[in-house]
Amino acid sequence: MAKQSWKAGNMLYPLPAVMVSAADGEGHDNIITVAWAGTVCTNPPMLSISVRPSRYSYDMIRSTGEFVVNLTTEDLVYATDYCGVRSGRDVDKFEKLHLTREKGDFVQAPMIGESPVNIECKVREVYELGSHHMFLADVLAVHADEKYMNENNRFDLNQAKMLVYSHGEYLGTGKKLGTFGYSVKKKKKKR
Repeated sequence: MAKQSWKAGNMLYPLPAVMVSAADGEGHDNIITVAWAGTVCTNPPMLSISVRPSRYSYDMIRSTGEFVVNLTTEDLVYATDYCGVRSGRDVDKFEKLHLTREKGDFVQAPMIGESPVNIECKVREVYELGSHHMFLADVLAVHADEKYMNENNRFDLNQAKMLVYSHGEYLGTGKKLGTFGYSVKKKKKKR
């Protein structure tokens, strides 16, 4: 199979398409869609988001040092796209999209009620890397929608039909193909 060689660029896809909510501490808030987000550490729990300094939410996050990562679903695909292409300087995205503001436990930035998971974050460090600045953040709390609890009282996020972003397109996560460790799991003997 032949492959083309391209100049260096970001081709790590798919990515989570998350809506990040922020507030300025003076009564204004906003939602920005971020695809450059990821887990950094389990203990202590940390994540990162990367945002262009020109974005309206950037100054809110930089000045308050806090934000909420709201996971997205197939049902939220329109809102996810809208929040990535419209500026909060021009429109109240919560109002325009009929999204519900919910209060978190630790940060002033609102959580999005329609999101199955909301992750409250406190900025630990900001890395000015070039086109984007990376906010390295401590996770303060995770809020999970109870409707995704399964019959064993375990959280089953896959029921939510999660959304990912890949090379300019939003995609559903599809069907389960395996579980962690299935490739080395010992087969049960038949009795």
